[in-house]
Amino acid sequence: MLGPPGAGKGTQAVELARKLEVTQVSSGDLFRQHERQGTELGRLARSYMERGVLVPDDVTIKMVMGWIRAPEQAKGFVLDGFPRTLAQAGALDRELEDIGGIDNVLYIKVSQDEMTRRLSSRLICRNCQRPYHQSSSQPSESGKCDSCGGELYQRSDDRPQAVEKRIEVYEEETEPLVQYYRSAGKLEEIDGEGSIEGVRQAAVSAVGG
Repeated sequence: MLGPPGAGKGTQAVELARKLEVTQVSSGDLFRQHERQGTELGRLARSYMERGVLVPDDVTIKMVMGWIRAPEQAKGFVLDGFPRTLAQAGALDRELEDIGGIDNVLYIKVSQDEMTRRLSSRLICRNCQRPYHQSSSQPSESGKCDSCGGELYQRSDDRPQAVEKRIEVYEEETEPLVQYYRSAGKLEEIDGEGSIEGVRQAAVSAVGG
């Protein structure tokens, strides 16, 4: 899943993985997992995330490749938030070369104004990481997750100054991936400003229904 911060990659990646009956992960989930476990990679990743800048490629690649190699991913997977740079894309291609590489890249397009609006109003469950939005997807009970009852909070990288930096970094370092995968004939563009269900249907259709 490719797209800017706030495009809805996480929501759509979960739904797509369920439809395909495979596993799903985001690089952010892996960062937070390593942080909770107190690994060196987790502490290093957090220091970058708090400033709203991309975690260095070597750190991200080690985490993601470790996950990909696990037996649970043997029949396929959906990646959300990885790769984010051309170096990461190259590393992923090399890792998957013997099984034919990535099948599809779904690019969810969202305007900068919409990105800022979504991220600045987003809340995340501290336990299960389910996302909410203060205007369009509020929990039934304020401050509490509908799924697990966990506390809702605003991530440090969703605060206004960090959001601006994230968008700037995305435009400089991540958008070249669009051309990279378009040239490879694997890119499918999806309008991310429609309804969640509309985007879901477009994503499912893009990978063959």
